[in-house]
Amino acid sequence: MGSNEHTYDLVIRADRVVTAAGERPAAVAVRGGTIAYVGDLEADLTAPIDLRLAADEVLIPGVVDGHVHVNEPGRTEWEGFATATRAAAAGGTTTIVDMPLNSIPSTTTPEALRTKLDAATGQLTCDVAFVGGAVPQNIGALRPLSEAGVVAFKSFLAPSGVDEFEHISRDQLRAHLGELATFDGVLMVHAEDPDVLAAAPVPDGRSYDAFVGSRPQDAEVTAIEWAVATAQQTGARLHIVHVASADALPVIAAAKRDGVRITAETCPHYLTFTAEQIPDGATQYKCCPPIRDKAVQEALWDGLRAGTLDWVASDHSPATVDVKGLDTGDFETAWGGIASVELLLRAVWTGARARGVALSDVVGWVCERPAAHLGLARKGRIEPGYDADFVVFAPEQTQLIDVHRLHHKNPVTPYDAVELAGGIRATYLRGRLVDLDQPHGRAVLAHS
Repeated sequence: MGSNEHTYDLVIRADRVVTAAGERPAAVAVRGGTIAYVGDLEADLTAPIDLRLAADEVLIPGVVDGHVHVNEPGRTEWEGFATATRAAAAGGTTTIVDMPLNSIPSTTTPEALRTKLDAATGQLTCDVAFVGGAVPQNIGALRPLSEAGVVAFKSFLAPSGVDEFEHISRDQLRAHLGELATFDGVLMVHAEDPDVLAAAPVPDGRSYDAFVGSRPQDAEVTAIEWAVATAQQTGARLHIVHVASADALPVIAAAKRDGVRITAETCPHYLTFTAEQIPDGATQYKCCPPIRDKAVQEALWDGLRAGTLDWVASDHSPATVDVKGLDTGDFETAWGGIASVELLLRAVWTGARARGVALSDVVGWVCERPAAHLGLARKGRIEPGYDADFVVFAPEQTQLIDVHRLHHKNPVTPYDAVELAGGIRATYLRGRLVDLDQPHGRAVLAHS
């Protein structure tokens, strides 16, 4: 790079660039991995690489997936950093936010975070931020984990599915939120009420309807209500993960109107699939809360458009073929989690496109808002000063998904043989074209 202030490392010119101010023709110039200029399409800019996108391509920010379970170390056979980040980057995601559970140890202490960072070293194809766990064992001890670099905390209000990450009681929720309020930390909550779940019918083998009946909407609604009340009492920041209930939306909307510091996400599987189309024994669809009926799905889309739901995250929660129970189709014993980290952008865009929703709205849901709410201040926007994370996206391209061509570790996903809209033509991480065989991602720590 020369001394001329108009000399850049990379210039990308496109008739369609989705910026924070909307979609427009623009030239985007990069210097030192950072966006240095967004302006006139034909601006006189000097760079060794000056690209003009094809007519069917749109430049959008790199996707920020705010909810991913990597599972390394400890359950790396389910998913590891190498495979998860390669899959993310292949799908246009340039930053994932790793959850604290399913790895061993869980990320509940600064020492456990260092163990996870050591495991990630040299393996990252995209950037990774980390969430800490708020569990019964670390009440009053969240600040050191925040100072060590986690961007948020995660708790379960019902059993998590793994013994080493215990769910918390109402009193423990109050204690954690009280501490988080002292340093403006955010708690991401899996909101299902254990008492409602205990009173519900048990799953019945291969029956999908029985599985849905075992995780009723009331479980979500009740848990969200008491989480909201506790957040209101403490003044802490609360985030509800993977909302799957139409009945929960008025509770969240009312909390926002009342000034509660609450955000909420949903997931692409709730926006893509419906209970009516899931056959008995198809445990690749099992997740908690479950995929519900078409009316609930449309309510979730309405919640996104209304701003009741803030963003969409994959909640990539993979497992091996045997743990997913594909051989038995038993919804009671199969692992609950959907593998989709490579498909977040395309799955959301497919549903949005079918409903006449603009690509700029999708960018808000999968790039801008998760980055902003999780404190990833350099991510999620095409704007000067932000990391030069981009996706060259072809919105009208379609593709039939083949699970064996995806990059996550185990070939299980309900998206197999599903046609999705949108092509990932190229992904850039801090101005550098991503090569899936040459990882150059980084750990992104808060306060650094």
